[in-house]
Amino acid sequence: MAWLLVIVAGLLETGFAVCLKLSHGFTRLWPTVAFCIFALGSFGLLTLALRRLDVGPAYAVWTGIGAAGTAIYGMIFLGDLVSTLKIVSISLVIIGVVGLQLSGSAH
Repeated sequence: MAWLLVIVAGLLETGFAVCLKLSHGFTRLWPTVAFCIFALGSFGLLTLALRRLDVGPAYAVWTGIGAAGTAIYGMIFLGDLVSTLKIVSISLVIIGVVGLQLSGSAH
């Protein structure tokens, strides 16, 4: 259950990173409001998960999901550059996240 919270928190991190860009420096109301909601949800779920998980692997998985998800979203929806190196790098982040999750860090 704690890992599920980390995964959802990582997806919400993707949401707050995208909304941060769309807010244009907090000058647009609705992306700014969405950023706040996603950020509070993400940090809240991570906080709950850390009651049962070691901080290192949980934080790495959270940031890995957020980083990979944001990069993928940017390439698909925001016109970010797509390159072979970028796709390989995102794949390595995902492989690292899975490896950390499988490392058995739960108490």
